[in-house]
Amino acid sequence: MLKTFTITKRIAKHGKQSVIVIPSFLQSELKPKTIVEIKINVIKESEDV
Repeated sequence: MLKTFTITKRIAKHGKQSVIVIPSFLQSELKPKTIVEIKINVIKESEDV
């Protein structure tokens, strides 16, 4: 069964890497070994790099 969720997130920083943190309410839906398709639309670019 296909389930679709739309979330809008700010990219976080973890050391030198940029990361997207998945909200905890999706934890039960996104169990380990679950395969997901992620599509990224840039809404606003960061002004500081």
